[in-house]
Amino acid sequence: MLPRPLDEGETGDGSDNRMVTGVRAQRRALRADPATVAVDVFVFAMKVFLAFFALWAVVGTIVLQVQGEGLGADSWRDVVVGGLATGSIYGLIALGYSMVYGILGFINFAHGEVFMTGAFSGYLMAGALFASGMWEANFPLAFVIVLIGAALTSMIVAITIEKVAYRRLRGAPRLIPLITSIGVSFFLQYAVLGLFGGNIKSYPQLPVGLRERVNVLGFQVEGSKLVVIFVAAVSVVALWWFVSKSKSGRAIRAVAEDREIAGLMGIDVNRTIVKTFAVGGAMAGVAGIMWALLFRNIFFHTGFLPGIKAFTAAVLGGIGNLPGAMLGGLTLGMFEAAGPTMMASLRWAIPTWVAHTIGAAALAGAVRGFLRFRQGHVRDTGSAVGWMLVGSLFALLAFTQLPGFQVVIPGTSQLKDMIAFLVLIGVLMARPAGLLGERLALEERG
Repeated sequence: MLPRPLDEGETGDGSDNRMVTGVRAQRRALRADPATVAVDVFVFAMKVFLAFFALWAVVGTIVLQVQGEGLGADSWRDVVVGGLATGSIYGLIALGYSMVYGILGFINFAHGEVFMTGAFSGYLMAGALFASGMWEANFPLAFVIVLIGAALTSMIVAITIEKVAYRRLRGAPRLIPLITSIGVSFFLQYAVLGLFGGNIKSYPQLPVGLRERVNVLGFQVEGSKLVVIFVAAVSVVALWWFVSKSKSGRAIRAVAEDREIAGLMGIDVNRTIVKTFAVGGAMAGVAGIMWALLFRNIFFHTGFLPGIKAFTAAVLGGIGNLPGAMLGGLTLGMFEAAGPTMMASLRWAIPTWVAHTIGAAALAGAVRGFLRFRQGHVRDTGSAVGWMLVGSLFALLAFTQLPGFQVVIPGTSQLKDMIAFLVLIGVLMARPAGLLGERLALEERG
């Protein structure tokens, strides 16, 4: 009788049996690790619950709109335009976070204060131009002067921060420059507090044409929001041209890819890093003036919350990814604007047939999880247990509690900041690298 041919991976000396035994032991060990399974189940449950409430909010918004209980067309137009305008500001600030992270691999938490210094320098120049009469007599020229002045101020502040606080820390452990950036943030906040005081400062009143609505393709839109969107679009196009086409932009991309190799190729790494901070600071200065156009009021803490949200936008789009930073800012702005209305739509009572459909789908998911668990694949243990537990729980709730269930949340307009961060959590759970993916330097990928 001829011997059985050896399967792939068999050696004929018994090592294949030891390999199979090792794999089985690994499977048993993973199943016996309660911490790993618990974390996987928790993450899976968070994904399911966030997806459920997001779907409920979207469907509830549509149903209430059809029933005539939602916002009117004019209100939705204001929501969309407002979200685009605010998101454009977040995107401009987020560009600075992504550029610095792409070069140095750390988050510059002082960047929000760079944005704030641009807004304050614009306030001083706008006040002077208003006193001279140019603000009202020739607003376009006055606006350009204020915009350039704010961009230059933020650029100088960003360059100074790099040279004074960060340059000597490039070889230090990553936590040290991170803590330093937080210290720089506090220093800038209280320096502005000492110079300008803690009272809210207001920009001069905008011309009547920017306070009124203008007709754009048949839609009535506030002039100030149109200016914000237009300036943000021009700034992004200019930045794209600079990074993609100019010699300095190519140097920035080379240093972001591999700093050591770029230095060996003759690129001045220090000068390139300074240019990166300068460009990011200029974008923050432009964002500071756009913020003033929308809200008019600033004070020494103005940069804190927009800075945190811009960092959120950078992570949401994909850290180190410039298009992703802008997309993340726009996405965050839209959800922040529409989120309160959508959360208020949770008052839509879930019909019985919808609840039972959810219950049937949850039962199918629980069965699927049980079958996957029995197959014993190592990587599927956590998700299989998650399907079983979460599916069973959802099925129980769907048949007992969900029919007619509704949630009434008072004061949803005050929850837009919470909504912004819930969006970040949901997106990163589904796609940890962000919407467009991360773009990291060579040493960061390893």
